[in-house]
Amino acid sequence: MIKRYLSLLIIVLISLHLSAQEWVVPAENGARLSPFAFSDSTRKAGAELYNTNCKSCHGDPGKNNVIKLVPPPPDPASAKMQSNPDGALHFKIAEGKTPMPSFKNILSSVNIWQIISYIRSFNDKYVQKTQTKPGGSGAAGENAKIKIAWLKETHQVQTFISATKEKVIQPVAGTEVKLFVKRYFGNLPIDEARNTDAEGKALFSFPKDLPGDSAGFVQLIVKLSDEAAFGEVKADTTLAIALPTYRPPLNEKRAMWNVVQKAPIWLLLAYTFSVLAAWGFIIYVFLQIRVIYRAGIRKDQ
Repeated sequence: MIKRYLSLLIIVLISLHLSAQEWVVPAENGARLSPFAFSDSTRKAGAELYNTNCKSCHGDPGKNNVIKLVPPPPDPASAKMQSNPDGALHFKIAEGKTPMPSFKNILSSVNIWQIISYIRSFNDKYVQKTQTKPGGSGAAGENAKIKIAWLKETHQVQTFISATKEKVIQPVAGTEVKLFVKRYFGNLPIDEARNTDAEGKALFSFPKDLPGDSAGFVQLIVKLSDEAAFGEVKADTTLAIALPTYRPPLNEKRAMWNVVQKAPIWLLLAYTFSVLAAWGFIIYVFLQIRVIYRAGIRKDQ
């Protein structure tokens, strides 16, 4: 009876584990389509991005040499991966789910679509459908422009979004804007996403304690969320608006990875004593051999 209960418990735990691994994609995200047609150039760009960001876990497509994780990442050429709609793949790459990291602050939306373009090249039955763009100019985003300004008095970043309609520049109202600061490993979101007002403006509160370089410079990146209407539109600028922060170079202080002159004292002493001890042992062995040799000579005499 106990064995039956244990077997039932194991089955339940396995079922719960498998259900927890299900990746639910919101319907509106799963229905998304690429704003541009996949081509040889997008596949080539996607291959480079895949090799840099995805290959270490998902391996070579079609080779089934994925990294050993729980759950294991699917091979891009597998039926499991290819059964995902384009929008679902975009959502999963952007949002991530443990153990897969999120790439939405590392890769642009166009970059993600390029990776999907590469992944789809391993599916002979795939037929692409592209997003019908109600306005704007698609992936190039030439129809919309972004201007960035710093409001020192209120410590805010102001963005102004405009678009050309019938050869007339007009403000874009009611569109979502996001602000980021460039970091070593991706982009750091600043404040919440904002919608532009009737004048096409959006204001972002900037943290007063955000560290910059030694002069306080940071790189700001502004993006529009509505790719269906405008394509991928972004702008960046560098401003001295952050907290000046001195970051010493890795070789400034004593460390194990530094040059000999800046190695830790304890490591230098340990190395010196180890070398002396090794040579001392070698000399001792030679002296003992010499003693044995002389003893042998005396015995023969």
